[in-house]
Amino acid sequence: MAIMDGLRSINADRPRPSLAAQPGPTRHRALCATRAVAAAVPELRHFARRTAQQWAIPEESSDALSLVVSELVTNAVLHSGSADVTALIVFDGVAVTVEVTDSGRWLARGANRCVAEDEDADFGRGLDLVRACTSWCMVQPSAAGTRVVARLPVAESGADR
Repeated sequence: MAIMDGLRSINADRPRPSLAAQPGPTRHRALCATRAVAAAVPELRHFARRTAQQWAIPEESSDALSLVVSELVTNAVLHSGSADVTALIVFDGVAVTVEVTDSGRWLARGANRCVAEDEDADFGRGLDLVRACTSWCMVQPSAAGTRVVARLPVAESGADR
């Protein structure tokens, strides 16, 4: 379910993510909630891409947004045990803030993944990728689920906004 520009969700019983503090006025807001299954990853990645296109966010920033959403949703699907996952995307004209929430209980890893077999693995680096693409990232686990908020600067498109 996607909700654009301030429309409210009809799922009143579903916990809603709270928007991270923004330095400027919010121009655009979009929300999509879905079941936390493997298909949620491409669904929410495409939602992020379509949203960025509708808001005329430059392609470089749109690509980064899609990657961040993919990584955060993948973490929720694989590690949270949540039945659902929600992505909230906000664009204030300067940066995009993305908030991914789930209602699961993440299991703490006993130790870092430091085995030789993982050295060149294509997994286990999701939050590192998110941090590399964003100006800041916050992970907030709680008994009610996990909330991850990340802020991505928007590259100039060459045209005046």
